[in-house]
Amino acid sequence: MKIQTNFNRYETKYLITAEQQKAILEAVKEHIKPDEFGKSTICNVYYDTPDYLLIRRSLESPMYKEKLRLRSYGVANKKTPVFLEIKKKYNSVVYKRRIVTTQSGAKCFINKTSAQNTQIANEIKYFIERYKNLQPAVFISYEREAFYDKSDDTFRITFDKNILWRDWDISLSNGIYGNPILGRNQALMEVKCAGAIPMWFTKILSENGIYKTSFSKYGRAYQSILRRNTGEKKYA
Repeated sequence: MKIQTNFNRYETKYLITAEQQKAILEAVKEHIKPDEFGKSTICNVYYDTPDYLLIRRSLESPMYKEKLRLRSYGVANKKTPVFLEIKKKYNSVVYKRRIVTTQSGAKCFINKTSAQNTQIANEIKYFIERYKNLQPAVFISYEREAFYDKSDDTFRITFDKNILWRDWDISLSNGIYGNPILGRNQALMEVKCAGAIPMWFTKILSENGIYKTSFSKYGRAYQSILRRNTGEKKYA
């Protein structure tokens, strides 16, 4: 199986109820099929500076923003392949570059000792050099169900549930637990496409009263951290 390492696409997010998800899946069943991985549990470690510079800038909704994260599918061990990713957004287009490595390999990048010399590896090295003192900031996991258009595999729909965060015990190997980001009856739907959203899907959204929203999993976690640490005003 070929692993994709470059993504350029539009991503639109919708906060929906379980009932709306059921209605959408029923309405789109003739158009879509399950992704190769179908249902999966995704684990992420987001890196940031000690003063949360990256997420603070992101929440200001600039034209350009970027982040660095380490991702695994399921709880990882020492040998599990993981993805070290730079995710950038410019003028509404999302650009993602990633390499396949291990958790120890990712630490080599953060510690600036990696010997990898590919174009994407060098982009990651430059990112790490530019933002001093990057460290694991938060762990975020969620259960994902993914689909793509039968006639256009660049059009994807994902549903994320049970989104959890923690800023302690931060590791891809330490299990799925933490504080919830969504309510019990909520899901985050993401629509990912190379161009415009198909008209048939736009019609389904309209018929079900579903409208796009601005939503960042890491952003929600960071805001929860601020609320918890009410005495720490310097990052507000």
